[in-house]
Amino acid sequence: MSRSVIIKYVNPWKYRREQIAQRVAELRHRDGDNCRRCKRPMRFDLQDGHDLMPKIEEIAFGSSGESEALDNLCLTHTRCNAKHGCDTAEVKERARIKNEAALFAKSKQKRKRA
Repeated sequence: MSRSVIIKYVNPWKYRREQIAQRVAELRHRDGDNCRRCKRPMRFDLQDGHDLMPKIEEIAFGSSGESEALDNLCLTHTRCNAKHGCDTAEVKERARIKNEAALFAKSKQKRKRA
């Protein structure tokens, strides 16, 4: 068995960290060192949890199962990703539908009581 397969089962956290580091390196080579959202440089020498460190973000959310493909990913600052996470059209539409459904359910309950 190869070393990476053994590490995958003996220490899955280390294996996952290595996979993420490899993916960040590939995205950094492809896109450069700037954030996709704010276009400012990212810092790759910071510890986990810092606002200026890179975070992998999906560009297009889809049900096709290709969310892990490199073409569908980009690098952003952690703060940029968190700030704009709820601003997508899909999330706003989902929230609108959920609110309409809740209002419809309330009005239906009121009609049953009357």
